[in-house]
Amino acid sequence: MGISIVITSGKGGVGKTTTTANISTVLASLGKKVCMVDLDIGLRNLDSVLGLTNRVVYDIVDVAQGRVVLSQALVRDPKFDDNLYLLAASQFTDKYALDQTSLESIIGYLKQRFDFVMIDCPAGIEYGFQNAVTVADGALVVTNPEIASVSDADRVVGILENMNMPITPHLIINRVRKNMINNGTSMKIDDIVNHLGIPLLGIVIDEDEVIAASNSGHMVVLDDKSDAGHSYKNIAHRMLGENIPLDILSQSKKTGFLGRIFGRNN
Repeated sequence: MGISIVITSGKGGVGKTTTTANISTVLASLGKKVCMVDLDIGLRNLDSVLGLTNRVVYDIVDVAQGRVVLSQALVRDPKFDDNLYLLAASQFTDKYALDQTSLESIIGYLKQRFDFVMIDCPAGIEYGFQNAVTVADGALVVTNPEIASVSDADRVVGILENMNMPITPHLIINRVRKNMINNGTSMKIDDIVNHLGIPLLGIVIDEDEVIAASNSGHMVVLDDKSDAGHSYKNIAHRMLGENIPLDILSQSKKTGFLGRIFGRNN
């Protein structure tokens, strides 16, 4: 039985989709079977980031409403043999087209087939968010080092902690600019970690290569020269239980990645 991980933030535009795609790509390259599920109903873009748009025929709403079986809607990424799949969101319906019962059934089936079910969560904390986090075993909370983003992440963390997920929620600080950290014009990494109070899983450096890769349907993790790609690789390895030191920008000890995958709650 696999596990389901929701990538969430509260705030839009922090890099959830890019994070989902790159971490999933690394896990697949390491031999894990991974299915990415786009739950941003009506605003589908995970397929674009992955360069798989032309392969999408059916979506998760087609499955939920019984028009096709789940296997027909899964899109295989040919670059990773049989390890990486996508279940796309619908572009032509609203968020209420996907009910909780159908989603639970879909995620439950995927967990039987895949090691990781990586759920790309819509922004906000309304219906779509509630659907996504309810079917997740754990969460990656993505934030940027800015007050508005951290404030929204704090609200999400509070909701997740009240849910008592089987796997402890973990933090990813995305789009970190070294020069701003060094000259004191950005929030400090340790201040963010201490404020949110969940284990830090990784820090992703901001660089132009991330945008360029996404625009071309490629993953930045495939660029060996990319600092951001290196950060995503480290995050994926930590998810598998490897004790990889955090970026030197942070002195935080709140890493918490114990065991095979994160640290499970009692």
